Amino acid sequence: MSINTINFSDGGSTKYYIGEPFSVLQSIHPIGKSIFLVDENVFNLHTQKLDKHVFIKIKASEENKVQQTVDVIIAKMLELNIDKSWMLIGVGGGVVTDIAGYVASIYKRGIQLGLVPTSILSMTDAAIGGKNGVNVGIYKNMVGTMHRANFILFDFDFLDSLPKNEWINGFAEIIKHACIRDAGMFAELENHTIDFYFENRLEIASLIEKNIYIKTAVVLKDEFENDERYILNFGHTFGHAIENEHQLPHGFAVSIGMIVAAKISEEIINFINVDTDRIAQLLEKYGLPTSINFDLKNTFNLLKKDKKATGENINFVLLNKIGEASVLKLSFSNLESIVDQF
Repeated sequence: MSINTINFSDGGSTKYYIGEPFSVLQSIHPIGKSIFLVDENVFNLHTQKLDKHVFIKIKASEENKVQQTVDVIIAKMLELNIDKSWMLIGVGGGVVTDIAGYVASIYKRGIQLGLVPTSILSMTDAAIGGKNGVNVGIYKNMVGTMHRANFILFDFDFLDSLPKNEWINGFAEIIKHACIRDAGMFAELENHTIDFYFENRLEIASLIEKNIYIKTAVVLKDEFENDERYILNFGHTFGHAIENEHQLPHGFAVSIGMIVAAKISEEIINFINVDTDRIAQLLEKYGLPTSINFDLKNTFNLLKKDKKATGENINFVLLNKIGEASVLKLSFSNLESIVDQF
C-alpha cells in the first residue's frame, strides 16, 4: 500500500492511493459532496460499498460510450442539484473512467474528479493521464478533453470479481508497456503466465504498480501528447480500426495491432523478426489474439480518421527493440503498401 502525489509542471497534482481500500474515500473528499458514476456490473458485485452513496449507474460498453450517455448523466446531475463544490467519482473500467473525466470537465465548466479503476486495463492505462472522451459512431475517442483527476484509488480487491476474460484484456496494455519501455518486465512476463498472476495477489499488485508508474513517467514528460506520449499508442493505431471493424474487446484489438506495428517496424527500422515472434508468443501465452482477417481498404479508411492523422500522414509508433519505441510520421500510402504484403 502506498500514497503518492504526482506533481505536474503547471502546479497541479494527482494523488495515487495504491492498494488502499475503497473505504479510504471518506478521508479524501466529503462523501456528502461526492457523486459516483458507476459501472452497473461493478455496482451489482459491490452493492454494499456503493449503495449508501449518491450514484448514477451506467452500462459500461463501447456502444454506450457516446455523447447521448453524457447528456443523460448531466441531466441527472442537474436533477440532483450537484454544484461545483461536489466531486464526480468514476468507479469502473476504462469506459466509466473516460466518461467520468469527460463529464467532470464540462459539467458547469468543470468540477473535481476522482477515479476508482476496477479493471486491470483501467488501472494500468485508462484512468491515468487525464485524457478522456467518447466515441462518435465507429470512431473511438473522437470527442473529449484533458481533465486531470484529483485522485486515483487503486483498490486491488476489485480484481477478485473481475472476469478472467477482462484479466486477459488488461494484460494487452501491460505487454504494450513492456514492449515500449521495459525489457526487464517483458522477460518477467515471459517467465510467468496469467494464471500465476491470477493466483498471486502480491505479484499482480506489484505488476500493476510498476505499470502505473511506467505510464505516469511518460505522461509527466508530455502531458498533452505533443511528442513522447505518442509511444503509448503502440498497437493502438491499427488496434482501434480493428476494434471498430470487428467489435473486439479493446485489449484483443490492440494485441493484433501490436503485431502489425512490429511487422511494420521490421520493414522501416529493421526491428528483428525474432523479437516480433517473441511478442506474438507472449501475447498468445496470455490468451490474446495476434492476427485477424481485416479488410485493408476499410481499415485504412478508418485510420485516416484517427486523431494522430494529419492529411496523408500519421504519427506511427514503431519498435527499435523490445523495451524501446520511437514515433515516425508515415504516409498512408507507404503503410498500405507494407501491410498489403503481410
